[in-house]
Amino acid sequence: MSTTATAGRVRQSGGTATMAGAAVNRYDTVAWITCVFMVLFHIGAVMALLDFTWSGLVVLLVTYYISLVFGIGMSYHRLLTHRSYKTSKAMEYFVTVCATLSLEGGPLFWVATHRRHHQHSDADLDPHTPRHGGLWAHMGWILFGHSEHNEVNITSKYAPDLGRDPVHVWLSRYHWLPLTLLGLVLYAFGGWNWVLWGVFLRTTIGLHATWLVNSATHMWGSRRFDTRDDSRNNWWVALLTFGEGWHNNHHAHPASAAHGLAWYELDVTYLHIRLFEKLGLIWDVRRVSVDGKVQRAA
Repeated sequence: MSTTATAGRVRQSGGTATMAGAAVNRYDTVAWITCVFMVLFHIGAVMALLDFTWSGLVVLLVTYYISLVFGIGMSYHRLLTHRSYKTSKAMEYFVTVCATLSLEGGPLFWVATHRRHHQHSDADLDPHTPRHGGLWAHMGWILFGHSEHNEVNITSKYAPDLGRDPVHVWLSRYHWLPLTLLGLVLYAFGGWNWVLWGVFLRTTIGLHATWLVNSATHMWGSRRFDTRDDSRNNWWVALLTFGEGWHNNHHAHPASAAHGLAWYELDVTYLHIRLFEKLGLIWDVRRVSVDGKVQRAA
């Protein structure tokens, strides 16, 4: 499946949110459980750096790749949120379990938050617009306020398709379980060193990489398309997130399985989608092609 789009004129950012429109009490309520785990994981990340091993680095790279490419990119974002392709339920559940290894909440929470972001992108109702503060967009929104990680009754209102699926509901309630099991496996084979590198440091890096999509790609980079938000294409965020940093492309065409739309926009996640499509494990991939000369914002 494919559609055709034309690259729009370069324009200034189109967001409408203001600091005056931000909730004045957004920092009043601390999400204590989330904060405690964030502190513990950052401490564990530092401990990992003080205990370097080559095997630990390999474990980090492998688990980082699995959790971000198969997990966040292929599952939470391009499949569950935007339905950019179709696949079997077995494949859908597999990549969703990979996504839970990122410690970014279960599928209902992640998808509901992201759909709300697209609905109100860089307006005052956006859950994490940098127009309410760069730190808020990066991690403040997850550390303060009422946490909805396990509130499937709330998040299912924004993701009713997932709310009707008992497997996704279960994974949303117990999203922490696959990461815990991974930690036990790593401990059994590599001791605490593998746990520190494959769970604590890897998860911390992955969290900040994903949060950069919320913050950096709405602040810095180029704008190819005329969108109503501040989304930007940011090459270094794209490298960290295997293609998620081509964010202006994505906001212009959210249903496209490909975020990198030019030959020089490396989109590793989409390359995996193409591979699995050729293997017959994925089908009905939604694509967008850009007509004319690609423009770069100043």
